[in-house]
Amino acid sequence: MTLRLQDTLSGETRTFEPLEPGHARVYSCGPTVYGPAHVGNFRSFLFADLLVRYLRYRGLRVTWVMNVTDIDDKIIRGAAAAGETIEELANRWIARFLADAEALRMTRPDVLPRATRHIDDIVTLIERLEAGGHAYRTEDGSIFFRIASWPAYGRLARLDPEQLRVGERVEADEYGKDDVRDFALWKAAKPDEPSWSTSIGEGRPGWHIECSAMSMRHLGESFDIHTGGVDLVFPHHEDEIAQSEAATGVPFVGTWLHCAHLRMDGAKMAKSTGNIARVSELLEAGVSPRALRYVLIAVHYRQGLDYSDASIEAAGFALERLDTLVAALGSYAEARADDSTLGALLDGTRGAFEAAFDDDLNASAALAAVFDLVREANRRMAARSISTADAGRILELLRSLDAVLAILPPPAGALAPDLAALLDARVAARASREWARSDELRDELAGRGILVEDTKDGQRWRRTEMTG
Repeated sequence: MTLRLQDTLSGETRTFEPLEPGHARVYSCGPTVYGPAHVGNFRSFLFADLLVRYLRYRGLRVTWVMNVTDIDDKIIRGAAAAGETIEELANRWIARFLADAEALRMTRPDVLPRATRHIDDIVTLIERLEAGGHAYRTEDGSIFFRIASWPAYGRLARLDPEQLRVGERVEADEYGKDDVRDFALWKAAKPDEPSWSTSIGEGRPGWHIECSAMSMRHLGESFDIHTGGVDLVFPHHEDEIAQSEAATGVPFVGTWLHCAHLRMDGAKMAKSTGNIARVSELLEAGVSPRALRYVLIAVHYRQGLDYSDASIEAAGFALERLDTLVAALGSYAEARADDSTLGALLDGTRGAFEAAFDDDLNASAALAAVFDLVREANRRMAARSISTADAGRILELLRSLDAVLAILPPPAGALAPDLAALLDARVAARASREWARSDELRDELAGRGILVEDTKDGQRWRRTEMTG
């Protein structure tokens, strides 16, 4: 395997070699469930999905863990405003997240740990940090990580550790910490807030410690890859490294991967500014989930990506080309000798596709290889220079590559009897030269999500998004 990944921590692009031969362990920062995830969040999730799919395509066993943050200030405020418990609110938005993920064909992570169900792991990790002199208590019972105890702090974000922290979820003076740079591991209980009674006191976990505890619980103290959006480099991932390595004394993560922001109207998409588009709302408005997935994966993950109606439209045209080819390959029939040059074309396509993904998951170059094949396959079918079996081999390759991309239409499968009867009736109408009736049946089928085309190989049909 020659996969090379650009590690945010070292800045180097290195050959990926899992700590355990044949087994890649991957952790991704998942949603904070105080509301629905937006498409900017899903760019980060789908980039991790591509990574996991490609590792599996390359034959590795993968354990993929994506956390769910189900306790933080916004969740507490949202639950109070809605008159429900934090668990009720979290359950509602977790269900929405999973539905959106399924619509966008995201692989279900092997483990979806929730912070509130790992309190014991969090407490144990904090106790290790206290014992090592890396954590201290404030008068109210909160516990903070002492950045001064960790000279390596700032390596990931390439920051001077003496500078003031920015972007933190805890106000600098909120808990009376010793140093403005220090961050909360445990927040002392407050009235009307959920808390847990533990060996380190009554309270709730800070945001950063949750990911360290959950990742180490399910993947070990050292694991292979950690993914997230570039906005998480500091402070979240910087803090994860500090608290994890201070507690264990071993490297936390082998490779850090961060995807660039998704932009809308030229600005970063973020809930805090209201500059967002939620997946569920887009789908309800009629945006194709496959087109949305295509938009979110088609640009290299480290490059900024603009979301717009135009980008969705362009994705729709690209998928139309793929759908048309898949339908054509499925119905193509030519009784002739196999094309002796087809093997080289297919091998070249697979090689170019793999070389692109091996180059730090360059999905845009991989898609270019796929569309080169689309163009050549269409040319050869138009010239009738390939056999029926050749068409099957092209389709087989496309399906194989789609194990990574997940953008092709699903296999046709069996039609409902009434739809099949309409198709048969249309064939009979054309055989009887009843053109008006043939057109009526075509329009009726289109209204029910079946697009019909007449070709040299006879009537050809494919499903639209309406029918999957």
